[in-house]
Amino acid sequence: MAENTIKATASDFLKKVKPEKPPKEVKRSRKEERERFKKRLSTLTPAEQKYLKRKRAFETLWPICRGLLVFGLCFVIIYPLIYMITAAFRPRAEMNDPTIIWISRTHTLQNIKDVIRVMDFWHTLGNTLFINIGCSIVQVITCAITGYGFARFNFKGKNILFGVVILMILMPAQIILIPQYMFFRYFNPLGIWHAITGDYINLIDNALTMYMPALMANGLRAGLFIFLFRQSFRGLPKELEDAAYLDGCSPLGTFIKVMIPNAGSTFLTVFLLSVVWYWNDYYISTSFFTNNSTIALQLKNLNASLTRVLFNNGTVKVNARELIVWMESGCLLSITPILVMYIFLQKYFTEGIARSGLTGM
Repeated sequence: MAENTIKATASDFLKKVKPEKPPKEVKRSRKEERERFKKRLSTLTPAEQKYLKRKRAFETLWPICRGLLVFGLCFVIIYPLIYMITAAFRPRAEMNDPTIIWISRTHTLQNIKDVIRVMDFWHTLGNTLFINIGCSIVQVITCAITGYGFARFNFKGKNILFGVVILMILMPAQIILIPQYMFFRYFNPLGIWHAITGDYINLIDNALTMYMPALMANGLRAGLFIFLFRQSFRGLPKELEDAAYLDGCSPLGTFIKVMIPNAGSTFLTVFLLSVVWYWNDYYISTSFFTNNSTIALQLKNLNASLTRVLFNNGTVKVNARELIVWMESGCLLSITPILVMYIFLQKYFTEGIARSGLTGM
């Protein structure tokens, strides 16, 4: 009780000493404020003075410690990006120079040009965008409808089905990869195609292997997206839907006209996350694609592609350290579209993360 009284007294004292927003014309100099603080400090008890001094010391030191902590974290996160940029534009001969650490003496675009040729970058980029953006849009729509159903409707087996959604979040993709491969390799629509034709449809190396799971709200990280939409829709006022129903809106019309505009930041967040995960995926793509190349697959096989195209099947000998310039150039090319997208949409991305993660809990 005494400690609480001391804190309350000290807080009132600080408010008197430091008004929240004093007018410019009545601001005192630091010297005057210091003298005023000492004068009023003498009116407090020793315990209150001790607590107040400790609090002021903490308020002075904490911003410094926080700045050092943030700087350290930023360095750990940004260090690989800085090294990647410096190595991508560095001549390969300078990779063996021990005097060059960060900034090279000369810069070149030849590494980027070589990697663009080896990766067949523009064709690969178009193919990746077709799979990436298309699947992301389809997945956002299906996951939003599913999340809305879990948030607003009651039906038999709802809790069991939502438990399945949670299992989708927890279960690694490797567990169901073999059944998925067999399903697409021996695709039998409605179970009657084989009975009619005597054969199966082979969907391997077909974009449908990525589109069909997204269409069924079962694409990459779909369980997490359904959960995010459910949390976001649960946080919206129920009165909005009631008003729409009174105006004659159907459940689908209410979802389109009322819920989607109010959950725009969540839609953008899920879309960005979906784009990033489809963009970086190579495990699922490697299983279903052999000829249908994507950025992630080309980057995964860049070493072999460099040996085949640039080094004439290994007849041209290149130091392993010199090879880094082409590998880093490939990494830079692969992340540039994602970085550009994030730079322009980061405000809405963080807002959607906050809303979908904190509301409806």
